[in-house]
Amino acid sequence: MERVVQRKRQWKRRWCWAGVLLWPGLPALAHDPVFGLGPHTLFKGAVEVHVGVDRSAAGARDQRVATLELAYGVTANWTLRAELPYLARDGAGDGLSDFALATKYRFWRRDGLGVQESASVLLRLKTDSAGRAQGTDTTDVLGGIAYGYESRKWYRWAALRYLSRGETGAGLERGDRLLADLVLGIRFRQTAYLEPDWVWMVELNGERTGRDELDGRRLPDSGGTRWFVSPGLMWTWRNFAVKTGMQIPLAEDLDGTQPETDYRARLELEWHF
Repeated sequence: MERVVQRKRQWKRRWCWAGVLLWPGLPALAHDPVFGLGPHTLFKGAVEVHVGVDRSAAGARDQRVATLELAYGVTANWTLRAELPYLARDGAGDGLSDFALATKYRFWRRDGLGVQESASVLLRLKTDSAGRAQGTDTTDVLGGIAYGYESRKWYRWAALRYLSRGETGAGLERGDRLLADLVLGIRFRQTAYLEPDWVWMVELNGERTGRDELDGRRLPDSGGTRWFVSPGLMWTWRNFAVKTGMQIPLAEDLDGTQPETDYRARLELEWHF
């Protein structure tokens, strides 16, 4: 009888260690960084409900955006996403902003003992559903590529995205934007499988925006380069996650008399089913 009990305990310990060592490869527990792009895709048949709140301030401008997102895992490597934002701006009224659709495909993945590396491509279409009132009055397309490394202690992400912005009804051609992200994350305490988990992150986010054009003339107060350092935190428990962070301006080189960014903040809640 005593031998049977010991064997059961041994097998229980082995399964626990297996869960710990394979933890980064479990799809329900993988997440992207706060501001940058990660390679994470949902497992086949999974549904993600995502609620996010963004706030940004630049001079006298104060803007808040609440976004509801629904995602579905078509396969383990292919995820579809729909986004519906609600925009609030001081002195400009509140209302629904432009609806967007996105897809992400993971084309490479390598698993090791307690380590997972992967890479994905992203395509996102922002429609002109809200018009001038609460939207940009343009149809925009964003494409990007992301790499991620996840282990029991360290996280690394890198991404490059390009945003092609369309022409408004008034003939204004908005400048395209190039975005680059480097992210480092660390888990100071290596928790057991299914315990609440904390990951601390710091991001370096860069943006290069082209000049706006109207009737073939480049507008002076548009375009430029911004760099942000962005501390962030991710808390996960089973299929639920909370992410938060703040973009702090590191360097800005803007054309004309544009207001410099004071800060950008984000809070996100995610459920995977």
